Amino acid sequence: MKRYSWILMTMIAIGAIVSCKSEKQTDNPFLEDYTTPFGVPPFDKIRVEHFEPAIMEGIKQQLAEVEAITTNSEKPTFENTIIPLDYSGELLTKVVLTMENINSANTSEELQEMLKKVSPVLSKHRDDISMNPKLFERVKMVYSSMNESSYTPEQKKLIENTYKDFVRGGANLDAAKQEELRKINQELAMLALKFNENLLADNNAYKIVIENKDDLAGLPESVIAMGAADAKARGLEGKWVYTVDKPSMLPFLTYSQNRKLRDTLYYGYYMRGNNNNANDNKDIIKKIVDLRQQKASLLGFPTHASYVLDVNMAKTPENVYDLLGKLWTPAIKKAKVERDDMQKLANAEGANFKIGAADWWYYAEKVRKEKYDLDEEMLRPYLSLEDVRNGVFNLAGKLYGLKFIKHTDIPVYHPDCEVYEVQEADGRHLGILYLDFFPRDSKSGGAWCTEYRSYKVKPDGTISTPVVSIVTNFTKPAGDTPALLSFDEAETFFHEFGHALHSLFSKVQYPGLANVPQDFVELPSQIMEHWASHPKYLKEYALHYKTREPMPDKLISKIEASSQFNQGFATVEYLAASILDMDYHTLTAEKAKIEDVLAFEKASMDRIGLIPEILPRYRSTYFGHIFSDVLGYSSGYYSYIWAEVLDSDAFEAFVESGDIFNKEVAGKFRTCVLEKGGSKEALELYKDFRGREASIEPLLKNRGLK
Repeated sequence: MKRYSWILMTMIAIGAIVSCKSEKQTDNPFLEDYTTPFGVPPFDKIRVEHFEPAIMEGIKQQLAEVEAITTNSEKPTFENTIIPLDYSGELLTKVVLTMENINSANTSEELQEMLKKVSPVLSKHRDDISMNPKLFERVKMVYSSMNESSYTPEQKKLIENTYKDFVRGGANLDAAKQEELRKINQELAMLALKFNENLLADNNAYKIVIENKDDLAGLPESVIAMGAADAKARGLEGKWVYTVDKPSMLPFLTYSQNRKLRDTLYYGYYMRGNNNNANDNKDIIKKIVDLRQQKASLLGFPTHASYVLDVNMAKTPENVYDLLGKLWTPAIKKAKVERDDMQKLANAEGANFKIGAADWWYYAEKVRKEKYDLDEEMLRPYLSLEDVRNGVFNLAGKLYGLKFIKHTDIPVYHPDCEVYEVQEADGRHLGILYLDFFPRDSKSGGAWCTEYRSYKVKPDGTISTPVVSIVTNFTKPAGDTPALLSFDEAETFFHEFGHALHSLFSKVQYPGLANVPQDFVELPSQIMEHWASHPKYLKEYALHYKTREPMPDKLISKIEASSQFNQGFATVEYLAASILDMDYHTLTAEKAKIEDVLAFEKASMDRIGLIPEILPRYRSTYFGHIFSDVLGYSSGYYSYIWAEVLDSDAFEAFVESGDIFNKEVAGKFRTCVLEKGGSKEALELYKDFRGREASIEPLLKNRGLK
């Protein structure tokens, strides 16, 4: 998941302060030039109390910049209106990005409380700019005369984007409707923060504690050691603890022979935000869905999905449903075959029950072992975190000539972080990369890539280089054993690194062209996963952590032979969540007031024929992708599969060349896609690289759905 694409939206969600303490503070690191190596944030000096005055100063500065534009007596032009507006708010963006990123990766009660207090003011600030009539009038004049001037294609794209952002922000509404929109934006900002806070609290609250060693039956030694280490860290030495963090939960569900405990742990996972306690998210969801529909209606769209998709590649909800429907039929058919195979195996073992959702991982692993003589624990010794990291870095070297130099003199926001300088092949500085791998109570779940600073060519011609961060929740080291990743975790590392390359390679002229459509942003990340699982590259980076022997051909062959195993399940659980997202956000005004979230979810899943042995990848009350941010991936969770059509087809360009490390093809992908941001329409960027539109055939083949 990539978070840096939503900077404007996070400005709403994160906010500013209610008090008016805007005088400059000499001890506030945000209000002075950074003196750190490469100008990274001085995390060792930043404290929660620094955000408030820095944000107020940022607001003050941006309002002054906007006033200078609106009071300019000259005729509005690209140079005196669009450019200064595009570069305005530099301090505010710097502070907001830092605060949002720390809140996601290393939050605290103090920070969460401040976010609640500050959110409404920045929401108001953004609305004040979006609904500024004098500013919009100048933008509209430039937009209206755009074709009369000799603007470059990039300049025209920036003008179009700027105009559309104002319209989508409510600039064309009358005063009464603008006030209504302001209230909706502020309430959505607070609800998103509360949803995320509730989810983190429920995530941290749930665990199973095992005291009887017999209850560990079936668990590999590495999983037992992980449980013991977690228990010891919690002051429960001599016991074993397993949580709903996936690095802890999934190995337990996969190997534990204790069905009751598997059910108990999985129950804790899928009931997050749905326990009718202080952390319950059901009422929040009802309010968010209703408010989003109201906002869309105010802005002239029939549904929230129509509003979101208007600027995406998909364009309409109908196009999204069309793709999801084409995939659903073969996927559910395959998933039912997988379920029946597991039930047969369970019956043969004497089980007198029908397998349920909590049993899927356990019996799927048994079937994989039976069919392919392969299980996850055979792979982990070859996937130490260090070797996977080296594999990611070396791949960037093979494709693009990049070099990574580790630094220990750069401040970090948590001791777990590693920091690297990224250099071009000739030694030129490209950017800084933070890596933050392991779960902790102060970190949100999942994995993502974000920015503390984006690439920018300033008006005076100087260049600001990117500061990028990859945050994950990978399996921790246990005892003397290093962190040994699951194959899924290894692929996740490659995935997030693809987002990082997208940031590091950006060469867009104007900040307003940095963002790409939501359903295109996963192309740079998902294409990297193809190398992670390719037999030729596995041989290079997957080394046994003790013997240093490469993964044997026999094991690689088993991975290749089983590559389409369980793809029915993987595709169905993903598609189910994508359809649930769309169903929430295609509600019209007459139906947007949901009475019962759980009933709505059930009706949505019943309509598509989801089998009871599979739950959506994200059920409503912990669907953070679509509810824990003001916009996030709402009406956009489909983006991963939309982009998979692109990445599967794009990787074929390397395959067709006869060399999956082909530097010429990689160079073209870099210059046509990774460097261009949103400077052209996404479809045009892809066609510049591939010479044609993407075909769905490679995706169907890869997932075994053809």
